[in-house]
Amino acid sequence: MLVVHCSGTPREIGLAHGTAASSQVAACFAFYAEFFERTAMLKWDAVCEEAAKFLPYLESKWAPYVEEMKGLAEGAGQPFLAILALNVRTEIAYGMAKKAESDGCTALSYFGDGSAFIAQNWDWLPSQKANLVLCHIAQSGKPSISMITEAGIIGKIGLNDRGVGVTLNAIRATGVRFDALPTHLALRTVLESESRAAAVERLEGAGVAAACHIIIADATAPAVGLECSVADIVRIEDNGGSGCVVHTNHFLQPHVGRTDPAILWQDSVPRLERITTLLKERKVTKMEDIEPMLEDEEGYPTSICREVSGEYSSATLFSIVMDLKGAEARVREGRPIIAEGVLSLKPGTAVLA
Repeated sequence: MLVVHCSGTPREIGLAHGTAASSQVAACFAFYAEFFERTAMLKWDAVCEEAAKFLPYLESKWAPYVEEMKGLAEGAGQPFLAILALNVRTEIAYGMAKKAESDGCTALSYFGDGSAFIAQNWDWLPSQKANLVLCHIAQSGKPSISMITEAGIIGKIGLNDRGVGVTLNAIRATGVRFDALPTHLALRTVLESESRAAAVERLEGAGVAAACHIIIADATAPAVGLECSVADIVRIEDNGGSGCVVHTNHFLQPHVGRTDPAILWQDSVPRLERITTLLKERKVTKMEDIEPMLEDEEGYPTSICREVSGEYSSATLFSIVMDLKGAEARVREGRPIIAEGVLSLKPGTAVLA
């Protein structure tokens, strides 16, 4: 996996990301151009037109993110609106979707016994694995960040040096807001927060532009799950047991304007039940206690550790466990049961294990 170190002003951070990952950014465009046309029935020009609808809000409320994306576009030698489109990919891929494709992602948090962890498997189409990037960001007056992201996207899954961690679950429920934070920029906002409480307050205040579920955690208190719809944000706490949050890919709570759980991927329910069972079965004091849960293959191929098979087109592309007390994480590339590589993360560093 490509490792990118970025620092300085928002533009300089974006420029470093785009320059180092230019080939991966170009490959991301090719991947999502085909994906959006297949699922949202939108050609790339139309995708960029939809992405541009976010600009008035972002420029007025989140200008540093716009500057970073402009720097990224410059570094990668790509149009700015194309970079913006990557960063609103959830809103286009799911909020505007007309055709479903298989997905996954199983996430959990644990707080207790003197420990605080957050973890997930990230499941997606295997052709996107080559475009994953480990990105470290250092910027004045804000926490340092280490995250796994898709090249060209400025916020995703990881933690900061204050011990704040974040995970993401996709939920396919149509509808998009252009006056709220796009999902991946919401993740970046969490990573720039000093605490779990501050991050939750910021997202609840801003709103999230499309359906998703975000777990936010730090070492001071149990995690909070924010289950987002286009109309509201509902908190989820302790649903995996005392101090634990678990989630997969459907709504667990009713939301304004809808009461159905949006179960598009039928394996979402058994995966949720399975991770809940696994979490309740063991005491967690170290990363090694969580990692076997993410290797679980009950219900294969649509298990927690997912594999492509027949009609099921997605697989686990990476697995991450974050120790929030130590502000460190371990990432296993590919399916964790047969990991292709391991990265140890400490915000500010990235060391091959």
